[in-house]
Amino acid sequence: MTEKAKTPAHIAIILDGNGRWAKQRGLTRIKGHTRGADTVTEITQHCAKRKVKQLTFYTFSQENWKRPKLEIRFLMRLITKYLIKERKNIEENNIRLTAIGRIDGLPENVRKELAVSIEESKNNTGMVLCLALNYGGRSEIVDAAKKIAREVECGNMELEDVTEESFNDYLYMPNMPDPDLLIRTGGEIRISNFLLWEVSYTELWFTRTCWPDFSTKELDEAIKDYGSRERRFGGVIRG
Repeated sequence: MTEKAKTPAHIAIILDGNGRWAKQRGLTRIKGHTRGADTVTEITQHCAKRKVKQLTFYTFSQENWKRPKLEIRFLMRLITKYLIKERKNIEENNIRLTAIGRIDGLPENVRKELAVSIEESKNNTGMVLCLALNYGGRSEIVDAAKKIAREVECGNMELEDVTEESFNDYLYMPNMPDPDLLIRTGGEIRISNFLLWEVSYTELWFTRTCWPDFSTKELDEAIKDYGSRERRFGGVIRG
């Protein structure tokens, strides 16, 4: 099975390089995160205009809890401010907000504002904006396996019923299509525990540009490169 790549329906992005961007300019890491939040807004609006169906941001990983407490507190405040500030843009662009991860592990104020934004945008019919918060790909798989084990234990599911398709039903966002294109900024070439189940056949695109400097022009370059690729899905090119 082969398929000529077109404009990606689902783009996932690992937002990397805020700290390095700030360090290069003699600024604090907090300044880098602040500028990075502005880039999130710019890229989100651009994707909505390009009719991308879903955009998923790796916003805060489980590993990020290892960072200095002061930085974590700032990031939680920044996420809260972002959720409040972006409600107008989300509504104007007909975006539906969702989130994946162990949401219960986030501070109460973040959970509260996240719930409000999700509720207010639930009837929007445009692009889906998904924030991965307190997220880990391995944890998602483990959590799904536990849910299935409980179903089998309670007699609601037979072991033989566990397939790739049924397993997908127990992930954080069961109806989420696999990403077509995964972009990572900041120069690192790895996926860092992001969407491990979902990116099996995702096209990858890496750039040295740090996230605060990632532009709509560079996003268009990534999409153009994606469009030139032949997606084989394990098959071969015929002809």
